[in-house]
Amino acid sequence: MATPAWNRQRPSGMPSHRYTDVYSRVDVPLLDSERQWPTRRITRAPLWVPVDLRDGNQALAEPMDPLRKRRFFELMVRMGYTEIEVGYPSASQTDYDFVRLIAETDLAPDDVTIVVFTPARRDLIERTVESIRGIRNEVVIHMYTATAPTWRNVVLGRGRDDLRELILSAGRDVLELAGDLPNVRFEFSPEVFTLTEPAYVLEICDAITELWDASPERPVILNLPATVEVATPNVYADQIEYMHRNLARRDSVILSVHPHNDRGTGVACAELAVLAGAQRIEGCLFGNGERTGNVDLATLALNLHAQGVDPMIDFSDIDGVRRVVEDCNRIEIHPRHPYVGDLVHTAFSGTHQDAIKKGFAEHRARAAAEGLSEREAAWRVPYLPIDPADLGRSYDAVIRVNSQSGKGGIAYLLESEYGLELPRRLQIDLSRHVQRHTDATGDEVTAQQIWGIFSSAYLADDGDPAVRVTALRIDEAEGRTEVVVALDGVEHRAAFEGIGPIECVVAALASLGIEVEILSLHQTSIRSGADAEALTVLEYRSPDGPAWVAGRDRSTLSATVDAVVRAAGALAASRELAAG
Repeated sequence: MATPAWNRQRPSGMPSHRYTDVYSRVDVPLLDSERQWPTRRITRAPLWVPVDLRDGNQALAEPMDPLRKRRFFELMVRMGYTEIEVGYPSASQTDYDFVRLIAETDLAPDDVTIVVFTPARRDLIERTVESIRGIRNEVVIHMYTATAPTWRNVVLGRGRDDLRELILSAGRDVLELAGDLPNVRFEFSPEVFTLTEPAYVLEICDAITELWDASPERPVILNLPATVEVATPNVYADQIEYMHRNLARRDSVILSVHPHNDRGTGVACAELAVLAGAQRIEGCLFGNGERTGNVDLATLALNLHAQGVDPMIDFSDIDGVRRVVEDCNRIEIHPRHPYVGDLVHTAFSGTHQDAIKKGFAEHRARAAAEGLSEREAAWRVPYLPIDPADLGRSYDAVIRVNSQSGKGGIAYLLESEYGLELPRRLQIDLSRHVQRHTDATGDEVTAQQIWGIFSSAYLADDGDPAVRVTALRIDEAEGRTEVVVALDGVEHRAAFEGIGPIECVVAALASLGIEVEILSLHQTSIRSGADAEALTVLEYRSPDGPAWVAGRDRSTLSATVDAVVRAAGALAASRELAAG
């Protein structure tokens, strides 16, 4: 197909011709008219099986010691995982010893199924079965063999029939060594399933479920891994649906998937696989694994949560979970990692901040109108797929301000940190001051720094102001107010009747030639409680157009007088400047 004229991209020069697409490497079994997964919806959580202690551990530069393994295992139990792959006991003494720890202690609650991993080789199967003896919990022995043509030819050096016999021979070994253990079930993974001929992998899976006599009472797990991600997620879904619809003893099979993330679409592969018939997903809590990792169970679970489906796993303390995982893996979580990263609930963009600020206001108002707590009301805040509070996070970092931010974010930080509610026009004016600061420094600004910028712009302390109100006496019985204004060190007294004290101050200033035209006046408070201070922000007409000042005091009246006097001082200064 010819490239359209509007697309000016040029050939990269990379040797892409060396590679072939998945359709040239393996048959994709479903036709458009046959597939059913595109019209399905996920309405309940699959069985999650974390493999951090085995597959994830194998991918660590520094594999976990027994203490870290135990801490990780206990975390997963607390979160609600009821089937956990705990190790590869034939591969290392550490893994073997950890399985024995489970056998000899009450580390695993009764409802947790223990999964152990083994290649299809008799001596390694023997070692694996030896490790699980004495475990009271249900146990799954997970046997695997690579089945794809490249692995058969290059790695194993076996033809299709020869490999089939190797797998069934190992399956007979599993049955001989562990078939009499009533708490043990079996799992088989045709490794590199995604590049294995569909008819061949179906043949092997059916043969293994027949050998192991899969039944509804003792189902066999068939785990179909995207060992190396090689295609778009829809292809994986087609492959899973083909197996789902054609497996023998389907009611005696738990159909499982194990996506990796080589193409960066592991989450999508897992979700589409569930639509296609998968019932169980193996992965790691935050996606650790070989190369670009295993599928991320946290993202998958919280994607369900965001769609109103209970994930059946507790992520209500996401930062506590992250701390344990980072400590055990010795790998930091990226700040943009879905749901758990430091910045995933944070908006720097002005348009995003404005939408979030308005969304929070609407949420609070709707919750109050419906008589619900804010934690119970339906969540509709723009740009935040879920309420950060669901994950145990506060709203402190939802909006942060840098050079990309706007008035909404600035106002949100001042309101959340100091309780200030600023009028819209003042938000616009303040944002210009903040923008100058961020453009000059290139840095993010905190709420405290924004308050400092606000104070410098509108509350600047003039050591010897030209205009001061030195006295304001109100006689409510007589309806009389006396004002003393000091102008350039000279005091002037004035008295008024029948008008309020602020009008009196304005009139007194006018009598001295300083006309303060108040365009708007807004009163709020700084923080709340017993130590709250009043803040008055005042918009007045300056020679250059509308301008803003503020006043603060424990008294609302005094704060307002302070704001009027600051406006008068600014006008007096501009008059002197013009005269000079």
